Amino acid sequence: MSLFEIANDLGMSRGNLTYHFKNKDVLLYTIAEEMWSKIKAEREKSVLLPSFKNLHHEVQLYYKSQKEYAFIFLDSHVLNHPQVKKQFRQLTKQSLTQNKHIIAFSLEVGNIKPELFPGLYNNVSMITWMLTFFWLPQQIITGETRLEDGEKLIWSVLLPHLTEKGIQNFKRFFGQEYLDSLGEPFEIDIESLISF
Repeated sequence: MSLFEIANDLGMSRGNLTYHFKNKDVLLYTIAEEMWSKIKAEREKSVLLPSFKNLHHEVQLYYKSQKEYAFIFLDSHVLNHPQVKKQFRQLTKQSLTQNKHIIAFSLEVGNIKPELFPGLYNNVSMITWMLTFFWLPQQIITGETRLEDGEKLIWSVLLPHLTEKGIQNFKRFFGQEYLDSLGEPFEIDIESLISF
């Protein structure tokens, strides 16, 4: 999209737009900086203690940002822009570290079972980030917009690893109704898949 097209969509002249933003890189950088500032301000509201509440807050922050700045999250050219890529890499590292801290804290207080195999919780941390970051593109690809967001999928991945104490704490924070609404029962007629 050219600066002329952007200006036209905004109902202003190209000259007026370029007075404020010399080129598209400056415009993108300004918008991205606004997004990073909002994300940083929201993250600072989180309680320092790694918890289910913090994970919930982080996931919702990503989804809110994706809705407001969809063009950044959905365009691979924008994601590969040097300034945007650098910031997203930094944000991703922070998110993965925070996910690991939440899991480590949950292990320490007895909310999560010990790893079944080495690397399991590193993988869970990555899956949690992926379900958060790529939620909007997958909705477009699958056409599935039934769920408000993917947080329920994240909890579906985490819940089997929770201890009984962890499940009780989960219910205390989210409620039994939320637990009961995590997804549709898995039902497949295996006989319909087998043909002789």
